[in-house]
This record gives sequence, structure tokens and C-alpha cells, in this order.
Amino acid sequence: MARRVVSGLLLCGVAAVFLVLLQGAQSVYIQYQGFQVQLESVKKLNELEGQWVPSPGLQTQSPQPSVCHHPALPLDLQPICASGEADSIFQALRNIAADDCELCVNVACTGCS
Repeated sequence: MARRVVSGLLLCGVAAVFLVLLQGAQSVYIQYQGFQVQLESVKKLNELEGQWVPSPGLQTQSPQPSVCHHPALPLDLQPICASGEADSIFQALRNIAADDCELCVNVACTGCS
């Protein structure tokens, strides 16, 4: 009985690892000014900017874009916040993502079909 439980857990673990690898293999990436981010992260950036209003004190205290302080900002976008050009980089990424990136129309996009 214990052997079946261990076998079942092992199978679930292998399946989970496979799904993570499969998702990573199918991701579309945008490369811009030395940063590589997932297209899905840029879509999430748009959602976060549309729904989150930071406190007024935060806006005046930080030179970073307000979205950099959002707790749900995707990990691959966080290094951009350390750049002095974060606003312009985020804007460029949004423009690239809107350019049919999933179809590889833009040369900055990789991993698409």
C-alpha cells in the first residue's frame, strides 16, 4: 500500500515538472535593451497598471514607475525597475507586445510560431 502511495506521488511530481518545462518551452519572450521578459508578463503589466493606484506619498517619494511597487509585478519585470529608464522600457515593451508578438511579426520576439 505504501509503495503505491509513493509511486503515485512520484508520478504526480514528474507530471508537475513536465508541465512546468512544457510551459517554459512554449513561452514567447521579448528582448529589449538587455532585458528578456515573457510576453505574458507584459500582458500582466498592462493589467496591473490598469487596476492599481498607489498612494500619493509613494508617487512623490520614488523615481520608479508606480507599478514597480505592486506586489504582483512579475519577477522577470522587476530588474527593469532598477533601471533609470524603467518608464520608457515598460512603454517600449507594451508597444512590442501590441505588435502581434505572438505571431513573431516583431524581431524582438522569440519563441513564437
